[in-house]
Amino acid sequence: MIPLRSEPVSVWRRVLSIDEQLLLLVRGWESRFMTRLMRGLTHLGDPASWVLLGLALGFSGGAGPRLCALLGTAAFLALGLSQPLKRLCRRKRPSRGIGGFAALVENPDVFSFPSGHTSVAFAIAAAFAGQAVGPLGTLLLALAVGIGVSRVYLGAHYPLDVAAGALVGTICGTAAKLLVVEYPLLRLLGYVTLASLR
Repeated sequence: MIPLRSEPVSVWRRVLSIDEQLLLLVRGWESRFMTRLMRGLTHLGDPASWVLLGLALGFSGGAGPRLCALLGTAAFLALGLSQPLKRLCRRKRPSRGIGGFAALVENPDVFSFPSGHTSVAFAIAAAFAGQAVGPLGTLLLALAVGIGVSRVYLGAHYPLDVAAGALVGTICGTAAKLLVVEYPLLRLLGYVTLASLR
């Protein structure tokens, strides 16, 4: 009989094995069209795209500045949580962990878990969920899912990295909504801590 202590290790190895098999299954979709589409989706999740959307919202008038603040806060929280987690977990990217596997996109760093692109995309989608933004909320959710799938297809992340990124992002987007919409930046940080204690 296997000692009880080794059971969690063998379960975790099984999870990682399934994770790798799913990655290779998604890579099986490879075609010129799919690669072009997935690279496009990944680039929509780059910081420049979010900055551009934030600026467009900020200068659109009406609720635009509030939505810009919501987007910026969600992205900031997601990056602020996902990047330290990457350095703490230190999971190697698939191209460094699977012999002979090559990513179809350049990676900004060597760490994989959780996916930063997915974290930010889901944070923004979660922050905009339920807001009066018409089809933009649905579009952002569809984009977040597409960005997550693209990260796996391109070999930048394992599916588990993307799932963790979606979770991190959803938490951060919900927190951003509380900060910006429900309690506007905690009532502007206590009116700048009661005008610096007068």
